[in-house]
Amino acid sequence: MGEIGRLERIPLREVWKHEALDFTKWLEENIDVLNEALDINLSSVEREHPAGPFSVDLVAEDEAGDLVVIENQIGKSDHEHLGKLITYLTVLEAKTAIWIVTDPRPEHVRAVSWLNESSAASFYLLKVEAVRIGDSPPAPLITRIVGPSEESREIGAKKKQLAERDVLRYRFWEQLLEKARHRTKLHASISPTHHSWVGTGAGKSGLSFNYVARQHEASVELYIDRGKDSEEENKAIFDELMKHKENTEAAFGGPLEWQRLEGKRACRIKKTIPLGGYLDEDKWPEVHKAMIDAMIRLEKALKPYIQKMKF
Repeated sequence: MGEIGRLERIPLREVWKHEALDFTKWLEENIDVLNEALDINLSSVEREHPAGPFSVDLVAEDEAGDLVVIENQIGKSDHEHLGKLITYLTVLEAKTAIWIVTDPRPEHVRAVSWLNESSAASFYLLKVEAVRIGDSPPAPLITRIVGPSEESREIGAKKKQLAERDVLRYRFWEQLLEKARHRTKLHASISPTHHSWVGTGAGKSGLSFNYVARQHEASVELYIDRGKDSEEENKAIFDELMKHKENTEAAFGGPLEWQRLEGKRACRIKKTIPLGGYLDEDKWPEVHKAMIDAMIRLEKALKPYIQKMKF
């Protein structure tokens, strides 16, 4: 076997002394290096392209004819260059942004990953180094740190869907709580939330009257949970209330679901309302009315027994 050389890294400033005059100019003339690193095909490269009152290091076109902005930074990635990259992308209405740095900070790696999940544009963060073997001329080594992918797009779509659901749930609770205030003081001091439930104390520690909203159904409940290491106490409270099941359901005006939840810490007594949930916006008035009616009856039926408990 012949002699095998060792790869040596060279300070980038020894190869390209000036970022704009040397490195950016070299990249303009050798864009194929970038094409190979990213497996894309960039052409029509233009240096110092105007973007409003600013100038982009490099602007190119991809195979579809869409603009690609390229921002170079010989040094550690910083907020200023990230801001420039986003500004150039939006001003030129480009579809792809490439940020080339010598030292990508972890915070900027996460930021570019987030941009790929949260926007329709494609963002690349690349690390550039200069290397050589023995006395060979220096050569560029470009490593892809972050880039767009189907996985990032799927994550972004899922996050958007979850965010939209959070907004919908908030509006669901906002409207329900406003209507409830006109009929009962039970949840009068409670604010809307993005969560799947809102609740208030039932007069004893660890007991709460909760409204719960799922995608296509809702419920009201007395939830029993006194926190860490309280399973036995929670079950004892439930069992005490269970003794009054017949009278409680008579006062409520119908059957309830008595869930001791064996093997779990908490317990609940609830009434399911199958008329619709937070995704069924056209049914909200009907669902809200049924939930408020059920909550008023549930509190009235259980409160006498809760107040008498010695727990």
